[in-house]
Amino acid sequence: MVCDTYHVSQKIRQPLASLYNSKSSPSFIATFPARTSSYRPLSAATISCSSFTWDDVVRVSQPDYLPDDSSDLRGYFEKIKICNRGSQKQSDFFPFIVEDQIVGYVHNGFANQLRGFRDVFVHSENNGSGYGSYMTLNSKLRTPDERTRAVGEVIKCLGEEELIPGIRNELYPVSSSFGAPIFFSLERAAAPYFGIKVYGVQMNGYVERNGQKFLWIGKRSQVKPTYPGMLDQLVAGGLPHGIACGKNLIKECEEEAGIPTSLSSGAIAVGAVSYMDIDGYSYKRDVLFCYDLKLPEDFVPQNQDGEVEGFQLIPVTQVANVIRRTKLFKPNCSLVIIDFLFRHGYIRPEFFGYLDLLQSLKSGDCS
Repeated sequence: MVCDTYHVSQKIRQPLASLYNSKSSPSFIATFPARTSSYRPLSAATISCSSFTWDDVVRVSQPDYLPDDSSDLRGYFEKIKICNRGSQKQSDFFPFIVEDQIVGYVHNGFANQLRGFRDVFVHSENNGSGYGSYMTLNSKLRTPDERTRAVGEVIKCLGEEELIPGIRNELYPVSSSFGAPIFFSLERAAAPYFGIKVYGVQMNGYVERNGQKFLWIGKRSQVKPTYPGMLDQLVAGGLPHGIACGKNLIKECEEEAGIPTSLSSGAIAVGAVSYMDIDGYSYKRDVLFCYDLKLPEDFVPQNQDGEVEGFQLIPVTQVANVIRRTKLFKPNCSLVIIDFLFRHGYIRPEFFGYLDLLQSLKSGDCS
């Protein structure tokens, strides 16, 4: 396969555009400070689209920062909508099929790029199969290893042409559903361009003090390829090929927050959220397995892999304010925290839209 003979007719838009492009703020670890008189009012809209500091997070989280009602769920619905864009564009995609199973969806425009690799990808028109037009793999690629290697060479070529940005050299399994047979493995950065289901683990780490709950919140490093500088769960990570959810969570706990196995093994699986997001040639079909971990009051997280700028311990009610009022959190993290708010009684049936919001946390395909 020779990359330089492949004519590139169209650049593919990067699906995950960053909201922040500024210099990083100081890295530190601290508990949540009290509001002081030196704080000046700050526009929530302003800090949602520019760089921000922990002081900004403190300001906007305060109960008296905006005259709003904590029972007003509209800010949460907005975060659900951000993760579920483009449903009206599904007709621009057609199935990606392996062994008669739909494993993903490919945009018509992206398929044009793949047609140059006929020894790997085959585009079939409507032939009475019931799928209409679809993309599949060359029948000569019979084993998962053969498919992984061949598709990997294509992804390498497309990455060199900057058609698939942010190559990570991390493989995700490709299957029709969670736990189903794996047909091959695909580079993580390419997953949304093939519309495969991607799974991840995300953990809320919380502390109880004097009857009040606090959440440990991370701020992503400014050098992260996606969503640099934004707020994040204490621990989160994609689920790569060859590792179970529980083991992956324990690994991520150590790398991202320095949580020893003696603590992380106590994390409780509490469910999942899902979403479907279409942006250009990208079709994200993600499922996030949610975990809770109650931490000792004296535990302070310490990042080990350089991917987190710092941590703050924030009252849950004020974390909820940040989500409702701003776009400071990485979008899918908001879903996981909203799920936490439901399960811990911060969002109650008396709030208008309760059931609709609860249902919308599984807007994607949870299979």
